[in-house]
Amino acid sequence: MKKELSARSSRFLSAAMERVKGPIGLEKYKNWTHAYFDLFVDLPMKERQVKSLAWALENEPVILHDEELLFGQVYMASPRSQACDFGGNENWRGHDATSAFMERVEREIPDLIKLTGGDSWIYSFFCIPGHVGWHWEWILEYGISGLMERIEQALPEADELGKENLLYMKVMLQAVLNWNDRYVDAMRKKAEKCTGRQKAELLEKIAIGKRVPRHGARSFREAVQSFHFTYLSTMFENPHGGNGPGRLDYYLHPYLERDMADGVISLPEARQLIDELLVRFEERWCFIYEGAVETIVIGGCDGNGMPHQTPLTAMLIESIASLNIAHPSIYLRIPEQAPEQFWDLAAWDLINGGNRAQVLNDSAIIKAMTRDGHIPEKDARMYMCGGCMEISPQGMNSDLLFTGFINILKILEFVITGGNCLMTGEKCRPNLHKTLADYNRFEELYQDFIAEMRNLLIMHFKSMDIAADAMAKYRPRFLLSSQIDDCIGRGRCIHEGGARYEDYGSTPLGLPNVADSLTAIRIAVFEEKFISGTELLAALRCDFKDNEPLRNRLMQLPKYGQGDLEADRMAAKIISDTCDIYDGYTNSRNGRIKPMIMTFMMAPVTGAVIGASPDGRHKGTPISQGITPQSSSMSEGVTTAINSVGRIDLERFSGGVSNMWDIDASAAKPEVIKPLLKAFFDAGGQMFQGNVTAVETLKKAQINPENYSHLLVRVGGYSGRFTTLSEILQDEIIHRHRHQNL
Repeated sequence: MKKELSARSSRFLSAAMERVKGPIGLEKYKNWTHAYFDLFVDLPMKERQVKSLAWALENEPVILHDEELLFGQVYMASPRSQACDFGGNENWRGHDATSAFMERVEREIPDLIKLTGGDSWIYSFFCIPGHVGWHWEWILEYGISGLMERIEQALPEADELGKENLLYMKVMLQAVLNWNDRYVDAMRKKAEKCTGRQKAELLEKIAIGKRVPRHGARSFREAVQSFHFTYLSTMFENPHGGNGPGRLDYYLHPYLERDMADGVISLPEARQLIDELLVRFEERWCFIYEGAVETIVIGGCDGNGMPHQTPLTAMLIESIASLNIAHPSIYLRIPEQAPEQFWDLAAWDLINGGNRAQVLNDSAIIKAMTRDGHIPEKDARMYMCGGCMEISPQGMNSDLLFTGFINILKILEFVITGGNCLMTGEKCRPNLHKTLADYNRFEELYQDFIAEMRNLLIMHFKSMDIAADAMAKYRPRFLLSSQIDDCIGRGRCIHEGGARYEDYGSTPLGLPNVADSLTAIRIAVFEEKFISGTELLAALRCDFKDNEPLRNRLMQLPKYGQGDLEADRMAAKIISDTCDIYDGYTNSRNGRIKPMIMTFMMAPVTGAVIGASPDGRHKGTPISQGITPQSSSMSEGVTTAINSVGRIDLERFSGGVSNMWDIDASAAKPEVIKPLLKAFFDAGGQMFQGNVTAVETLKKAQINPENYSHLLVRVGGYSGRFTTLSEILQDEIIHRHRHQNL
C-alpha cells in the first residue's frame, strides 16, 4: 500500500494546521442563542426551536480556503455551554434537555445522583445524544429537492403533529440550501477577481454547488461535495461525539466506479478528494478533540450478506495513515467468507496504521444484533459504529444510543463492605447491611450482588427514559430526523417515535475484575478457607499493607484469561447475569437497553475510585479493558486468553463488545497478526484493537514529549496523541500486557 501524500494534499494539511492556530469563526452557538432569545422569542416552542436553528445555520460564516477541492467549513472547538443541547449556559436553563433531565432525575431518582461523581461513584451518566449515523446517501441519490418531495408525499396522510414535524423538516432542509447558496455567491464574487487556474477551479466548484446538494449527484466529485456539505449541516444541528458517516465507502463507491469506467476520474484524483475530506474532519475539531470519535466503517457485507470491498476501502486506510491525524476513526468490517485481501488489509492496518485500527467481525456482530429478533438481518447488515464501537443499523436508530458508564466493580465493593466505600469509609448504600464476614455460602453472596446490581441498573435505565422525554420536548432535530428511518413516514422526530429503533445503551465497566474477585472469594473464603471474610475485609481496607504474602496468594488464584475452566465459567456467568438485567428491561419507547462493552478512557479513572479488590488488585489501579482479561492475568499467552474470551456467550452483547490486544513491537508482523486475528474471529470475538508501538518509545515520549507529537496510541475506543493524554492514561497504556507470540 502507498502511504505518501500528493503535493496538493500535503499543502492542504499544512495549511489546515496553521489555520486553527489563529482566530477562527466560532459563531455557531452565539448565533443560535441570539436567534432563540432575541429573534424568535415570541413563537411557540417548537417553531422557535427550528427557526432559531435554521437562522443560525443560514448565517454561519462562509469560509473559503486556498486550493480547496471541497467547500464548506464549520469549526466545532468552541464552548459547549453555548449550545442548547448542553447545560451550563444560564440563558438556556429551562429551555435545554440537559437541565430538564437533571431536574427530573434529582426529583424522581435521588439515589442515582448520590452515586454520581466523587470518590465513590458508580454512575457516570449523561443526557447527551450522539453515536449514530444517518441516511446522507438519500441526498446524494436524489438531492434535497427529492427529499422534500418525499416529505410532501407524506403530508396528506400525516396527523396534526406529523404535518408540523414534516414542515419543520423542510425548514431545516431549506436552511442547508440557503447556506450552500451563500457559498456559491461568495465563490462567484471571488472568481470575478481571479484569473487562470484559480478562476477555473472556482468556476468548477460554482457549477458543482449549483447542482448539489439541491439535486442528486452525477459524479464522484459531486457525491463527495454533497456528502461533505450536508454532513457538516447535520453535525451543525447535532454537534455530538460519536456521530459519524458510517459506511462511507459503501455509499460513495458507485459514483467512483461509474466515473472510472467512463474515464472521468483516476484513483490518484479520487485520493486527493478523500485526503481533503479527512483533513476537514480534523480541522473541524481544530486538531485537538480526539475523543469526539467520528467513525467511518469500511468494508463488510452488502445488503445481501456478500463481501463488499472496493478501491475506496483500502484508500481510506491508506489516506488516514498518510495524513497521521486522529480524526476520523476508520474501522474495517470483515464479512463472512471474506477473501484473503480483507485479512491482508486488516493486518496491514493493525501493524502500519498508527495504532488507529479496530477490526470488526461481521458474523459475530450481526448474530448479536439479531439474536432476539428485534432487528432483522437485512437491517443489521447495514450496521455502523457510532464513536468508539457503539453499533446500530445506519440511519435507523434514535441518537440516545449511549448514555453512560456503570462501575460494576464498585458495586461488588459495596456488597462485601455493607455499603461502605473502601476509599473514603463513607456509607454509600444504606440498604446494605451484611458484609463479607456475614455470609456462610458463596451463592448467597453472589445472589445479593446480582440483586444490588439489578437495583442500580434499573435506576440507570429509568434515567434513560427521562432523558428520552427531555429530548423529545426540548430537542427536536428536524434535519437529522429527515434522514432517519422512519421519521418521514411516521411524521415524528427521532425521540417522538419516529426512529425505527429507539434502542439505548450503556457500558458496565470492570466485568473481568468482578469475575476474578468473585473467583478469589469463592476459593479463598468458602472452599479452601485459607482466610476468613473478616480477615479479607481487613486486608482490603488497608490495601494489603504488611500483608504482601496474602496479596500474592490471591494473585496466584485462577483468573479469567488463563484457560482455567472454573475462572472462565465465573466470567461467563457474571456476564450472562449482567446481560439478563439489560435484556429484561424494555424502555418507554418500546426499545431495548443494550450493553455496550468498551472502556474508552475510563480504565484508570474507574480504578482510581475503587479500593483494593479480592483478586489481589491494589486500590486505585486501573480496571481491565472491555472484556479483555486483566493484564496481570494473561500469563499463558494470547491464544489462551482469546480462548477464555470465546467461552463467554458473546452474542449477548447486542450493543457491541471490544477487546484490547496490545502486541509487542517485535511480534507486529503479518505472520503473527493475521493468524491471531483469525483465531479471535473463530472464537466469536466482535472487535479487535490494540497498540504495536514499543513500550520504550512510549517511555521516551513521556520524558521528551516535544519529540513525539506525531505519536498516536489506541486508548480504549479511540486513538489519541500520546503526549496530550493525562499521565494516568499514559501509564495505563505503558503497563498493559504486550503479547509476543501466539
